[in-house]
Amino acid sequence: MSRRVVRQSKFRHVFGQAAKADQAYEDIRVSKVTWDSSFCAVNPKFLAIIVEAGGGGAFIVLPLAKTGRVDKNYPLVTGHTAPVLDIDWCPHNDNVIASASDDTTIMVWQIPDYTPVRNITEPIITLEGHSKRVGILSWHPTARNVLLSAGGDNVIIVWNVGTGEVLLSLEDMHPDVIHNVCWNSNGSLLATTCKDKTLRIIDPRKGQVVAERFAAHEGMRPMRAVFTRQGHIFTTGFTRMSQRELGLWDPNNFEEPVALQEMDTSNGVLLPFYDPDSSIVYLCGKGDSSIRYFEITDEPPFVHYLNTFSSKEPQRGMGFMPKRGLDVSKCEIARFYKLHERKCEPIIMTVPRKSDLFQDDLYPDTPGPEPALEADEWLSGQDAEPVLISLRDGYVPPKHRELRVTKRNILDVRPPSGPRRSQSASDTSLSQQHTLETLLEEIKALRERVQAQEQRITALENMLCELVDGAD
Repeated sequence: MSRRVVRQSKFRHVFGQAAKADQAYEDIRVSKVTWDSSFCAVNPKFLAIIVEAGGGGAFIVLPLAKTGRVDKNYPLVTGHTAPVLDIDWCPHNDNVIASASDDTTIMVWQIPDYTPVRNITEPIITLEGHSKRVGILSWHPTARNVLLSAGGDNVIIVWNVGTGEVLLSLEDMHPDVIHNVCWNSNGSLLATTCKDKTLRIIDPRKGQVVAERFAAHEGMRPMRAVFTRQGHIFTTGFTRMSQRELGLWDPNNFEEPVALQEMDTSNGVLLPFYDPDSSIVYLCGKGDSSIRYFEITDEPPFVHYLNTFSSKEPQRGMGFMPKRGLDVSKCEIARFYKLHERKCEPIIMTVPRKSDLFQDDLYPDTPGPEPALEADEWLSGQDAEPVLISLRDGYVPPKHRELRVTKRNILDVRPPSGPRRSQSASDTSLSQQHTLETLLEEIKALRERVQAQEQRITALENMLCELVDGAD
């Protein structure tokens, strides 16, 4: 009898665990909009969730430490005139988030480190260029202030958020609704999926489709695609019989899949979350109550099933923490933020290890918060891999980084070289004025609230005196 050899992998025993009840975020009215985005974005400082809002679109931003019940009057980020469909944190500034909406606009917001007193209603910049709803956002992985958006007008626009300019507009590549757009690791290529069932690899600066595959999955339901660190494309989709399916493709040879596996029968679109450091892909289906995860390697069958995290409640959406936000002392290799109908629950993926020492093999150097390129360098044809950081001593998010906005509205520019005297004119920037005005407004609002409370106390004291006099 031949003995079955178990495949060796340090991730074979990865297990998922929901955080304790007091570590969840309760009483959040998660959006009910029918749209296949994750509805949640997270970074090492903040958790952002798209919420129900009357008369427009809104999302809530909570400091990660603010667990427990969320006050029903907690300030929201409001400004869109129709539902928010997608949100994405800037990878190079943990206080900057972009939102896309049914109202055809994209707004970029500066989130303060302190809790605001009232709703945040003024974005730093509003980007207008789409003619229909904007449902997809993705920041460039290595270039500063470069943001991609895709809309219901079947157009992809790449923006320089710092100036509000359109860098690139890809208009005639998709004949139907775009389901998904993903950058590769250095931001030189895009992978897109579309309602016409075609998977495309696009060079955005040349404005060319460099490779395409029709019916990577034969079903009509939406497909998703992400780049792997080997340069392959991992896809999720449906068979003709509506079975969910995953695939691995080599863009240099789209004729045959590297791997193709049928999964189960369910109509929820599988959202893939890929970790290039471990080469593990996590599949979260909207409406599912489980997260399945697979390791992608160079050995057949290339996509290896690891395990499934199961729970009782279905997920409405999912946030995926960047690697620098994880707790390396607990061998945590991924953390999800699962949206329920009225709460958000962290789910922690761990590799069991006996040692308390830093595990080099689990935590290779990972992309940090510094961009490798400026927007104009990338546009001119330069490419650069992400600037990596070590997690050996853990990651401490930098303090609030103000987006210094000049007349050209440049976000977070690198300080100009030369003597400081030459900077003095630009130092009193619009951004500082905006911050001063915001602080003054909040002080005024607090004073008004204190005044109202004092009036209330006086009224109650008067009532008490009247009751005492009446008793006498």
